[in-house]
Amino acid sequence: MKYTGISAQKTRLVINEIRGRRAEEALTILSYMPQSAARVVSKTVKSALANAVENFGYDAKDMVITKIYADDAPIRKWRRFGARGRFKPWQRRSSHITVVLEERPA
Repeated sequence: MKYTGISAQKTRLVINEIRGRRAEEALTILSYMPQSAARVVSKTVKSALANAVENFGYDAKDMVITKIYADDAPIRKWRRFGARGRFKPWQRRSSHITVVLEERPA
């Protein structure tokens, strides 16, 4: 998923919990996580799982998350004007999430 509204640093905290797990188990874990990044990561894993099943004919129960990572996306910068003629720079960070699944029969 590209250009998520959550920073890569916050997304990596969620991603590190599900790396190497079965896709269905990872979705269960993500559904109970309180972080807002968990919803975005869950959506990305569901999309990757659906692509593997529909496009390649894999079984959803055998899919394992082999690689998952979050990279920095462009930072949206703007400024707010402050006291005494100064301005305060603001940054809104975003990230790109990549999921790679592999079939490993149980």
